Amino acid sequence: MKRYVVELTTEEQQELMQLVSKGKAAARKITHARVLLQANESKNGPAWTDTQISEAFGVHTNTIHDIRRRFVEDGLQAVLERKKQDRPSRKRIVDGEVEARMIALRCGQPPQGKGRWNLRLLADRLVELEIVPSISHETVRQALKKTN
Repeated sequence: MKRYVVELTTEEQQELMQLVSKGKAAARKITHARVLLQANESKNGPAWTDTQISEAFGVHTNTIHDIRRRFVEDGLQAVLERKKQDRPSRKRIVDGEVEARMIALRCGQPPQGKGRWNLRLLADRLVELEIVPSISHETVRQALKKTN
C-alpha cells in the first residue's frame, strides 16, 4: 500500500501537461512533472506504480517516493521548485569588508622586490595582516574577478 497518494486536480494536471509539452523548463522540473502525471490516482489519472514510473523515466524509486511525499505534504510548487537552503553550509570568507580591503591592497604598491601583486602574494598578505584567518589564492582570484 502506498503511503503517499497523489491526486491531482484538473488545474494541476493542466499545469503539468503544459509544462511537459513546452519542454522549456529544467530537466529535473519536467521529470518531476512527468512522475506526478503518471502517479496521479484521481479519477482520470493513470495511477502507475513506482516501478512502472521508474522504468519509464529512468528515475530511482526512492526519488519517486520523495516526489510523492513532497507533493502530499508541501504541494505542487514544492515538488517543481528546488528547496532553498535554510542556511549556508559554511560562512563566506570574503564579505564586503574583506573584499574592499583586498582591492585596496591590490591597488597599492606591491611588496619590495616584486613588480606587481600576484594571487598568492595577496592571499599571504591578507593572512599576515589578519584580515582573514586563512584564504587560498583561488578565493582571492574569484573575489577579484567578480569586481572587474
